[in-house]
Amino acid sequence: MKPWLIRGLGLTLVHVLVRVLLGAALVQWPLHGSVLRWGGLLVVLFAALIWGGIDGIRDRRANPDPDRGADLTMLWLKAGAVTGLLGGFLTWLVDTVTAIPVGVKSLFFELTSGAAFTVLLVFLPAMFAVTVGRFLVRREQAKPVEQSAAEPAPVGAAVGADRAWSSDDSPTEVFPAVDPQRDGRA
Repeated sequence: MKPWLIRGLGLTLVHVLVRVLLGAALVQWPLHGSVLRWGGLLVVLFAALIWGGIDGIRDRRANPDPDRGADLTMLWLKAGAVTGLLGGFLTWLVDTVTAIPVGVKSLFFELTSGAAFTVLLVFLPAMFAVTVGRFLVRREQAKPVEQSAAEPAPVGAAVGADRAWSSDDSPTEVFPAVDPQRDGRA
């Protein structure tokens, strides 16, 4: 199965479950609607964030060169589209078939405006998490390898640097000093 389809189906399941549980909870506690809606929104956001972060970390570890990494942008856009369209249809179906008031407007709304919102609800946090995951792995890989305390540093090598240095009195001057008197410019 395609990776984008797996992510799309997984987040569709999360999205539909959150909306069904939200509908059932609003029947029981109608005065807590705002808190419950924000909680449901955060659950879907965190699912996309965590999965996107894992993708970013795994991709950077597999491909340390940024130009060789997987195209996670299209992967997550396709996953968001699956989540939006399939999630909208399934919540409309649950609202139509069962007595649970999911709060669905119409099938047209769920497949257009509702789906567009869900695509962004999945895509934006996932891409943010992919970026953060790749950044964290890059920072981890950029740290210098520390030598153990029992192993002495080789003579003439700077600890933590890739270049060697010598203890002789060689000049450190890159360009000769400019002397206007000597050059005849004064």
